[in-house]
Amino acid sequence: MNSGHGRHTGNSLPGATRNALLRRLLPALFALVLGATGFAAAPATAAPILHAASCAASEYQNVDGDCVPRPEQAPTPPDGATAQCRDGAYSFSRHHTGTCSGHGGVAQWL
Repeated sequence: MNSGHGRHTGNSLPGATRNALLRRLLPALFALVLGATGFAAAPATAAPILHAASCAASEYQNVDGDCVPRPEQAPTPPDGATAQCRDGAYSFSRHHTGTCSGHGGVAQWL
């Protein structure tokens, strides 16, 4: 405890040290609180809408927003097929990423 005679005893900081520490820490704490509040209050942004394609049941919307025929089983490659999937289906995908993902992966590219 500080007896007021310039001697420091106990666990408390002397007044001058405590004040100096507060002068240094308070602005940083204030900035931290304001920064966190500003971050939490930032407006949410929606993901961009590619195309508002309305695909038929036999099609799906790809990453470009285009309607593409769904993979189909066939004895020979249908016109426009780009890959044969491991389960035997033919894919019409326009990009390698995700092609035949629900059909065991790509067996071969056409």
